Amino acid sequence: MDDSTRRLQQRRNQPSFSSSSSTRPTRFRSQNFSTNPTKTTQSSNFVPRSNSTTATTPNNTRNPGHIRNRKSETYAGINQQQEEQEAREDVGSIIGTCPFMCPDGERAQRERLRDLAVFERLHGDPRKTSPSLAVKKFCRTISVKHVQASDVRPLAVLEDTLNYLLNLLDSSEHPFEVVHDFIFDRTRSIRQDLSMQHIVNDRAICMYEKMVKFHVISHQRLRNCTSSSISSLQYLNMEQLTKALASLYVLYEANRNNNFVYENEANRNNNFVYENEAQFRSFYVLLHLDSKNQQMEESLSYWFRNVPSPVMKSKEMHFARQVLRFYRMGNYKRFLCTVSTESSYLQYCIIEPHVNEVRALAISYINNCCYKLHPYPLEQLSKLLMMKELDVESLCHACGLEITSDDGENKSLPTKQTTFSIPKGSLQSYELVGLQQ
Repeated sequence: MDDSTRRLQQRRNQPSFSSSSSTRPTRFRSQNFSTNPTKTTQSSNFVPRSNSTTATTPNNTRNPGHIRNRKSETYAGINQQQEEQEAREDVGSIIGTCPFMCPDGERAQRERLRDLAVFERLHGDPRKTSPSLAVKKFCRTISVKHVQASDVRPLAVLEDTLNYLLNLLDSSEHPFEVVHDFIFDRTRSIRQDLSMQHIVNDRAICMYEKMVKFHVISHQRLRNCTSSSISSLQYLNMEQLTKALASLYVLYEANRNNNFVYENEANRNNNFVYENEAQFRSFYVLLHLDSKNQQMEESLSYWFRNVPSPVMKSKEMHFARQVLRFYRMGNYKRFLCTVSTESSYLQYCIIEPHVNEVRALAISYINNCCYKLHPYPLEQLSKLLMMKELDVESLCHACGLEITSDDGENKSLPTKQTTFSIPKGSLQSYELVGLQQ
């Protein structure tokens, strides 16, 4: 074999380093899973905005761990979007046909199981009820796909049911916690039927406003109950109050953006507001008075950005923001004066638990700052705290302070007492003198 033949044979036996077809699918697979944050955000509304912003940095796009996280987030968002779209399609096909406050099947079953509330019993019989007494219960495990139209109440029946329930608020035959517990469960069922039928019109807004009012009134009245389970009732009521408010705000926006014909394009820019919207928006601000309320997690500064301009300029919102500011500043005088002269009844229902907290804070200021040799007259203190003199004495005792009186029976508060302490638990409700509602 000559040299030229040998070199040709060696060249044929060498491995080839050209691009083969086996390497191309790998490159194409990486292209199929693009991590472009803009496209991901557009394809799914459920990917958090902060994640998409972070993913735009070069370091994150080079990091395989970040790429895997973005892929999983993208698919999770797409799956969630598809599931919610299917749920909306299922919900949109349901039109309730139940003509009664409670479906026949549920009513018969609850009669058989003796599962009737005291308000639903016919002549007090726990085994018998009627269509005019039984009200559909809230069901946590209900399946929208398998629900029957005959088990869902149409809008007109839901309105009548809600009015029937709210009329029970004035019942004096049973303790308020019993009345509240019944209405609490049945109004959740009403909201469930509204949601399953995807009813979002003006009549639904009116119903949600009534249900929010119920929870606000209960927020005040439950404080005067003495039941052993009152703390759990208060917590659950606050939880449903915040959820009902959130749903109400969604309904405001949905109807403002979709269901109204505007005379000109300027009116579309959140200039239309509902008659009661400012007051119901102010409730959310006032609920932030309670620093222990775990339901209020959203920052107010962020929340204010989504509030229509006319609402922000309304007297109700101005009042709520002032009250919150005075409360956080510890300005008890302006807090009490503003609440007494400007609050509505429903606003005061939310504020009332904090009025005595502010009063106790004022007493601590006076006790620590006033001159020891000059006791503070109780009559003057009652005017400052806007409460009766006997109530001031009771509040001082609750704070661990002693009250003295001279020969003329003029009572006063000796200052610099070291026994002062903020009362634990909820304080007794005292009248706010000069309250104008």
